[in-house]
Amino acid sequence: MQWQQPIPKHYLQMPKKELMERIAQHKAALGRRLVILGHHYQQDDVVAFADFVGDSFQLSRQAAQLTETEFVIFCGVHFMAESADVLTSPHQKVILPDLGAGCSMADMAQPEDIYDAWEVINDACREVEGFELIPITYVNSSAAVKSFVGENGGAVCTSSNCEKILRWALGDQKPGEAPRRKIIFFPDQHLGRNTAYRMGFDLKTMATWDYRASRGGLTDQQIRGANFILWKGHCSVHQLFRPEHVDDIRRRVPDIQVIVHPECRWEVVQKADQVGSTEFIGRTIREAPAGSKWAVGTEVHMVNRLAKAHPDKQVVILSDCQCLCTTMYRIDPPHLLHVLDQLVEGRVINQISVNDYDRYWSRVSLQRMLDITSGGPVAPPPEPIPVRQRASNALSTDASAHRLAVVAG
Repeated sequence: MQWQQPIPKHYLQMPKKELMERIAQHKAALGRRLVILGHHYQQDDVVAFADFVGDSFQLSRQAAQLTETEFVIFCGVHFMAESADVLTSPHQKVILPDLGAGCSMADMAQPEDIYDAWEVINDACREVEGFELIPITYVNSSAAVKSFVGENGGAVCTSSNCEKILRWALGDQKPGEAPRRKIIFFPDQHLGRNTAYRMGFDLKTMATWDYRASRGGLTDQQIRGANFILWKGHCSVHQLFRPEHVDDIRRRVPDIQVIVHPECRWEVVQKADQVGSTEFIGRTIREAPAGSKWAVGTEVHMVNRLAKAHPDKQVVILSDCQCLCTTMYRIDPPHLLHVLDQLVEGRVINQISVNDYDRYWSRVSLQRMLDITSGGPVAPPPEPIPVRQRASNALSTDASAHRLAVVAG
């Protein structure tokens, strides 16, 4: 997360009607030079101006397809804007209305902690015959983390394609077999655990790496015995849902169906009727019959929007806790107007720009994900491969170098 200087007070004191009118005027004036992207979790007053609404990766790909667009305002959080910058063309400028709109989950996986874990795990397993360590990162991670994954033979995943990516990473290794090949999965332990369990792996085969503890809080034996090493990160919103919330809503509302995001903890997922991404949740409720009842375990703005869009169904949030993405909430009409005011005057502020090295390897990790998901061959890293410029990247091991050779071959 970056520091956001306070915007001028008059933006915060401006009447809502004037705010909305000025945003609309600027948007019209910039025309096709501008696209505004709005994440599902964004507040309604911002979504009202979005040209496209969706999840983070879907929106980034959408921006990349709009090659005539000069300015991309991403109403989301920092890692989303980074992904958009990685995927868009050099002439396109990605703007985040509030630089302080970060993601607590993404912030839990810092590159220096990942380098330490990578070294410890490789050292612990160096004598294991046929050992390979494959890094997989959820798309909710920084460009630096995606870059590390790309350079070390791994791939990005989303909540929709996580199982496909994990199956690719494991190769022909099945549940119950000796864990020669291991996956280190970050930053969300819950998505990793829920997906691996659905694939048939026992919870005992999953070790949790606590990045705040020495050596992740694991012994060498625990590391060697695990198929999955799950980073101890989580979504601050989905972590709030608890098993008793499911029990309570079922008691209070007969015949209600519970649908939750796979970032929820394992115990909640086990009690739910359906589990899936934001896109899956939206589609399921949209296609559900009139009169059906749904308790939704995800961010409150999305739940409220679904309830308004489908008045013929009962749609409520799974818990009455404040299940709000507070960092996403930093993007509001005053901040949106502030960056638009600057744009129409010829100034670009709050631009998100990923360095060339991380841009290259992030694109590699994202492209691997697309190749795997489509079922096609995994393309090797494109030439020219950049020269390693940072000492931290020197931690690539023999195992990861072998993995890159496998991917390229």
